[in-house]
Amino acid sequence: MDLECVPKVCSVVEQEVSYSRNVFLPITNFCSNRCAYCGFRVDTKDGCWFMSPKEVLEIAKRGVAAGCSEALLTLGEKPEVHIEAEEKLREFGYKNTVDYLVELCRQILGLGLLPHTNAGILDESELRRLRRYNASMGLMLECVAELPAHQKSPGKDPKLRLKVIENAGRLKIPFTTGLLVGIGESFEDRVRSLLEIRNLHQRYGHIQEIIIQPFAPKPNTPMANCVGPSEAELFSTVAVARSLMPEMNIQVPPNLVSNVGHYLLAGANDLGGISSVTPDFINPEKPWPTIAEIETTIKSFGFLPRERLPIYPRYALDKSFMSKEVYKHVSKLADEDGYRRQ
Repeated sequence: MDLECVPKVCSVVEQEVSYSRNVFLPITNFCSNRCAYCGFRVDTKDGCWFMSPKEVLEIAKRGVAAGCSEALLTLGEKPEVHIEAEEKLREFGYKNTVDYLVELCRQILGLGLLPHTNAGILDESELRRLRRYNASMGLMLECVAELPAHQKSPGKDPKLRLKVIENAGRLKIPFTTGLLVGIGESFEDRVRSLLEIRNLHQRYGHIQEIIIQPFAPKPNTPMANCVGPSEAELFSTVAVARSLMPEMNIQVPPNLVSNVGHYLLAGANDLGGISSVTPDFINPEKPWPTIAEIETTIKSFGFLPRERLPIYPRYALDKSFMSKEVYKHVSKLADEDGYRRQ
C-alpha cells in the first residue's frame, strides 16, 4: 500500500511505541463457543487438551529464563461444559476452571512473572478472585453487533461482554479489550464498538489498551474461504480509534499485519506481547517477529521503542489498580516511568 494513503495521526504520547515480552500459556482449547472463524477450538477429543499444572509451570519457567515479564493465560470459554474438561479438572484436584486459574496464577506470580488472563465471560466474583494474582486481564469485545459468525457462541453476546468489561472497571482491573475486524461487521459497527469501549473507560478509567486485530481465515472452519480485512479497513479503524481516544493505547499485533510502521503513523502506539519461547497458539501460522526486528521497525519510523509490563505504565504506578501480591512484583519490575526496568 502507498505510504501516502496512510492517515497520519500524530497523537502518540511522546512518540513512544511499547511492547512486552511474554510466554503464551494455552491452558485449554475446550470451549463452550463455536465461533465460525476460530481455529483454536476443536471438536475431536483427540485434538483437545487441558494443560496440567506441571506443564504450565515448566513453560512458565522457560519464560522466566528467557527474560519475559508476562505470562499470557489464554483458554476456551467455560471449558467445563465438556465432560472431558470437567474430568481433567477433577484429575488436577479442582472443582472448576476459575479455581484452577487462581492457583496457576498464584504460582506463576511466585516465579516472578506477571499473569495476564483471558478467560472469556466471568462474573464479578470470579474477576475479583483472579485480580488478586493477575497484573491485568482481558476480554475482546470483538463487536457490539450480533453477527452470524457468533450464531453458535452464547459467550459472544455483546451485552455479556460489555458487562464483564464494566465489572472489571468497578474492580479496578487494568483491562485489555479490542475489536476483531473483518468478521462480518460494518464500519459503523466498529465505530459503535469503539464508542462503547470509550464510554466504559470514561466511567472507570481501567482500559489500558484497545487491540485492533484482523480476522485471519483458518482451515477447516466455516469461514475458511472468507477474505480478511483490507489494509485500508485496518488503517482507518486504527485512525478512528486514535481520533476517538487520543489518550488510549492502541495496539496492532505485529505478526498479523504487514507494514507495521504504517499503523504507527495511523495512530497505533503498541505492538503487544512478543514471545521468543512460545508461538501464537491462536494464530500458529503467523510467527512472531523478533524483539530486534520490532525495535528496528519502530526506530525506522521515527518512534522510540519502550518495553513495558503486561500492566501498562500508568497503572503500574498506581497501587489502587493492583493487589498487594501483584504490587510486590510490579514494584521490582517497573522503572520510575512504569515501564520495564532495564
